[in-house]
Amino acid sequence: MDTCELRYLELLSETFPTIADASAEIINLNAVLNMPKGTELFASDIHGEHEAFSHLLRNGSGSVRLKIDDAFGESLTPHEKHQLATLIYYPAEKMELLLTEVDDEAAWLTTTIERLIAVAKQASGKYTRSKVRKALPPEFAYAIEELMTENNHAVDRTAYHRAIIGAAIRAERGRAFASALCRLIQRFAVDHLHIVGDIYDRGPAPDAIMDTLSNYHCLDIQWGNHDIVWMGAALGQWGCIAHVVRNCARYGNLSILEDAYGINILPLASFATSAYQDDPCVAFGLKGDPDLSERQREVSIKIQKAMAIIQFKVEGQLIDAHPWFGLNDRKLLHRIDHTRGTVEVNDIEYDLTDTVFPTVDPADPYRLTPEEASVMERLEQSFLASEKLQRHMKLFLECGSLYKVSNGNLLFHAAVPLNADGSLMEANVFGTTYRGRELDDVLEDHVRAAFFSPDENERLRCRDLLWWLWLSPTSPLFAKSKMATFELYLIADKAARKEVKNPFYTLLDDPDAMAVIFQDFDMDPATSRIICGHVPVKAKDGEDPIKCGGRVLTIDGGFSRAYQPTTGIAGYTLISNSYGFVLAAHEPLESAAAAVRDEVDIHSSRRVVEQVEERTLVADTDTGTRLRQRADDLERLVEAYRQGLIPEGKGR
Repeated sequence: MDTCELRYLELLSETFPTIADASAEIINLNAVLNMPKGTELFASDIHGEHEAFSHLLRNGSGSVRLKIDDAFGESLTPHEKHQLATLIYYPAEKMELLLTEVDDEAAWLTTTIERLIAVAKQASGKYTRSKVRKALPPEFAYAIEELMTENNHAVDRTAYHRAIIGAAIRAERGRAFASALCRLIQRFAVDHLHIVGDIYDRGPAPDAIMDTLSNYHCLDIQWGNHDIVWMGAALGQWGCIAHVVRNCARYGNLSILEDAYGINILPLASFATSAYQDDPCVAFGLKGDPDLSERQREVSIKIQKAMAIIQFKVEGQLIDAHPWFGLNDRKLLHRIDHTRGTVEVNDIEYDLTDTVFPTVDPADPYRLTPEEASVMERLEQSFLASEKLQRHMKLFLECGSLYKVSNGNLLFHAAVPLNADGSLMEANVFGTTYRGRELDDVLEDHVRAAFFSPDENERLRCRDLLWWLWLSPTSPLFAKSKMATFELYLIADKAARKEVKNPFYTLLDDPDAMAVIFQDFDMDPATSRIICGHVPVKAKDGEDPIKCGGRVLTIDGGFSRAYQPTTGIAGYTLISNSYGFVLAAHEPLESAAAAVRDEVDIHSSRRVVEQVEERTLVADTDTGTRLRQRADDLERLVEAYRQGLIPEGKGR
């Protein structure tokens, strides 16, 4: 045994100071290795739709209802099962409704708690007693553990269990006890949550989603381009701020900035309503049908146009400051002919849909007016000062990354950019070219440097890189020919607006091209999977989210209401459990209130992607690999004790 190994084992002996301690942990680890793997849930492109996303977390993407069926079979009616499921999803709200309809609250609580215990037993069956114990709510931990303990056949424990429940009810804690059980069942339904990008933009409540995720028990996030642009805005990057504010205005969601994050937009509103006072802003109507007053709608439209023009100016300045971005074709303000009311894009002249540009100087079109610069300075200060926004961005850094390899799955939001021949596409980053996994690793380092580098110049240049990540054709978070914001507003011709996807998307069914990606990430092409989002799957047109014989799963199904007419559904989730992979396609949720009142769940069609012959155990997962290594280390520690290389009790 060499010196380094002996030193490591001496450190390990501080935690396990005797043969008995180390052996006990070896036994525990081997027990865990032989348990079925926990359920993993994958979701992407949530885009601020908190109610629908929250409901899917509460029902475990349908798994809670399956646990109810397993626990009760035909002994409960379908109505009783629906009622119990709704109670588990929304315990406080549903309990308040139900208890107005019963004469004997104590009897109802007794029956309900007994049923919830039965479901909790079923949901926790794949976990060790230790893991279950750690998940129990502290106030009721002892009581729940006693109620969930299997009956000893020699002793009828029914009266004992009824006594525990009765004591809680008499102490006026029956409702809290039932609510705690509901949350525990939700906790057991999903062991690990993977968010494959794009929590932000379009929908009304990304902040509520981030609050939910902040308290989630086991989570990872792969950054999406709509997430990275909010990260850049939180750092005060003007291009990112301009997009974020414009997008909130476009979807009628300025309350996200004002109410959720405390960002002061009054200076912007004052500027926009003054600068565009007599402008009908004909090309800047709002998306969807946000519930706004006529005055709010008018102000939102003017803010949207004001921020769009500021965005085009700021982006032009960024492109000039960083020639390596390679985005000169995105500078279009100087190509406007203000006399003719046209713009030239790629050598083609188009009529403009809006020709009123009071703040654009044709002689110097990318210069911000003093009023525009003041607006941006004040927005920057407000973004930087938002404690809640900074806290949410910290979650992205703690739980997030550009990609993740987990249990044979390669998770990333958008793409690994490819050339048309299936080879890895190179991207220029600060003058050096990278591709594939190396590109992702370098970019992630730069993202973290934008937040944490002690060098201010490094932080500033990496901050600008976050804007590049948001919209560059070679960015693995975007991977389209252009971000056609200018064309979408100001050119009616759909051909000019077209964003051509990277060849990655046309090669998703090509096993050779996908093998190039798997091999670059040191994965086996025969057994590995890619799970990604970013581009909505048009299910209504027959597009299949399962590509390349099941090796690629594209799970952007339209959580965003704005995309549901395109996809025909309201999102996909992917469930990986010990029996295999299931893809669930969801229909829209009317509202959480309707779900509570009418006991209407999200209807989901489930499709088996893969079914394994033998249940997958923890031993077969990445966690199992780590646990086996730990058990091996402990075996070596035991051997060192027995050989006298390390004295027992030294760590005490």
